Amino acid sequence: VQVAESGGDLVQPGGSLRLSCTVSVATLGGYLMGWFRQAPGKEREAVSCMNFDGKVTYYLDSVKGRFTASSDNAKSMLFLQMNSLKPEDTAMYYCAIASSCPDVRTDFGFWGQGTQVTVSL
Repeated sequence: VQVAESGGDLVQPGGSLRLSCTVSVATLGGYLMGWFRQAPGKEREAVSCMNFDGKVTYYLDSVKGRFTASSDNAKSMLFLQMNSLKPEDTAMYYCAIASSCPDVRTDFGFWGQGTQVTVSL
């Protein structure tokens, strides 16, 4: 299984980005999916979790109301719409077929290489 993220960029505070994730499976249905991020010097944390039937079950408190996760099961794609971005959102963002979420277990599941989001003037 291959996972690939895209859409990261340098954006000013208050701006928006949409991250995409492509997964090499026939459908996302039946998988636990998650968006995670890791800032320099910090541990990886879950940003959003989507359960086996495609429902979003978790958002990190600091992104609630600003980030929206969605999926297109037919295309096996996951999306993360990020609005009102803040400098503290700067991190490498990862998509994963996760073994657990929001608990982070990078030794299990299938992870992409990440896409860099930098929020700065």
